[in-house]
Amino acid sequence: MRLFFIAIVTLLMLQQNYAQTQKNVFFNEKALINKFHTINQLKNLKKGELITLYTERVTEIVTVLPYLSLTNEANIKLSDIGIKENSDHLKTLNKHHIATEQAIESNSNLITEFIPYADTEKIIWAILYFEEVIKKIRIGYDNNF
Repeated sequence: MRLFFIAIVTLLMLQQNYAQTQKNVFFNEKALINKFHTINQLKNLKKGELITLYTERVTEIVTVLPYLSLTNEANIKLSDIGIKENSDHLKTLNKHHIATEQAIESNSNLITEFIPYADTEKIIWAILYFEEVIKKIRIGYDNNF
């Protein structure tokens, strides 16, 4: 029951992330995690808490990765990087926001359904791996974290 509650809260949080995204912004900071963990910190968490962290990290990667060659920073507008904010570009970006929201929801459903069957150690390993990927994404090509 607790896992179900965590899954529902996570889904609502993820949907809110995209509902609040500006149409001319690639992604906002609400899609980004705000804490990185050590293995010892993760070992002290319950499986349901780990699954929530797992979902949040997958969400950030799915959200930011398509824009990596354009920007790795939140709240960057099309015009900030020299892209005209015309109706075609805004329509394309909006379609991608919708597709990303659907992908996040699908991933979240899959994670909620299957990841509880994973060994806790493997969930911890995956979270640490995702966090390393996120650190690399945030550092960017010019090592500016």
